[in-house]
Amino acid sequence: MVRPTNDVILVRYGELALKSRHVRNRYEKTLMSNIKSMLDASGIDYDDLSREWGRIYIHTTDPAAVGAAARVFGVVSVSPAITCEPTLESAASAAADVGESIINENESFGIRARRSGNHEFSSRDIGVACGNAVFERVEKRNPKVDLTTPDREIMVEVRQNKGFVYTDVVNGTGGLPLGTQGKMVALVSGGIDSPVAAWLMMKRGCEVIPVYVNNEPFSDDTMRQRALGCLRVLQTWAPGHPFKAYEVPNGISLDAFLSDCQRRYACIFCRRMMYRIAAGIMEKEGAFGIITGSSLGQVASQTSENMMAETCGIHVPIYHPLIGLDKTEIIDIARKIGTYDASIRPATCCTAVPEKPATAAKCGEVCSEEDNIDVEELLMGALSGAKIIDPCEYS
Repeated sequence: MVRPTNDVILVRYGELALKSRHVRNRYEKTLMSNIKSMLDASGIDYDDLSREWGRIYIHTTDPAAVGAAARVFGVVSVSPAITCEPTLESAASAAADVGESIINENESFGIRARRSGNHEFSSRDIGVACGNAVFERVEKRNPKVDLTTPDREIMVEVRQNKGFVYTDVVNGTGGLPLGTQGKMVALVSGGIDSPVAAWLMMKRGCEVIPVYVNNEPFSDDTMRQRALGCLRVLQTWAPGHPFKAYEVPNGISLDAFLSDCQRRYACIFCRRMMYRIAAGIMEKEGAFGIITGSSLGQVASQTSENMMAETCGIHVPIYHPLIGLDKTEIIDIARKIGTYDASIRPATCCTAVPEKPATAAKCGEVCSEEDNIDVEELLMGALSGAKIIDPCEYS
């Protein structure tokens, strides 16, 4: 028998269910909007989206909608399903149709039943009715009932107004709906780490404002192209939320640090200027923090002492979502989200990196060195040279 055509996708979410009714309602609406944007961006046909307490439904027969919905931040899992009436008879008939199409000779099966709403029957009643119907339909194939480790599982979910029968549960991205946690500025360099950090904060519901700090002439366009490539990939995770990306020149500031300050602090000075630039854009855009790709101890500039010196006197929230991850874990995420290939394209390393960088800088020493130059003037110059870029124009 040909398997019945799935006509709906069940979308489940996790953390949203823990919110107050008012917040949950708002988050669900945002999640639905984001799902619509993802479906539209993927060119998927669907009749409608609907929701009830605890579920969102995508009314479509397009199997590609499963993968698209699973990419939406806030979605915990999805299941392509067939609908039936919320009665034992209808659910049993639908389960039998599905069982007939998937259970082979001598295979075992199990029914996973659940119920919500007001009904005169229990979840156990659903399991018994559907199990009997499936067994009778495929009895000549010598089926076996196994509720522990069956060869085939059939899930039956009867809610107040509809019933659903399905066999697959596809894991989603999880997190919170994009746009529910405000905006943050993400420093994106084009390396492996910073795009992953931005993605993780997007997963927590933050819209990101990407900022690429251009260190030319100490770097060249190859690093810039890597950063833009990463942003193009990240944008595919956020349809309906187009990036407002900035490019800000930092070469003049870096040259001043190298000329008038101790060179071993170059990376720390550069990072402090990046934070100041990001803080300026944060204030302009009404954002609530800065995101970096720092991972504790990964490189010389990311020791605990240096990270403290980098933020001395910079009074804005700075988030390091990768702080406790090792490089292998970060690379695994980069591969999963699609930014890895863009991040490893050939590029020229920054030539301002000192041969022996400081690894245990002190706040007082760093601030004292900065007194040798006019930091505020350099910052104003960098921000005045900032420009908004569209990463997609450079693909």
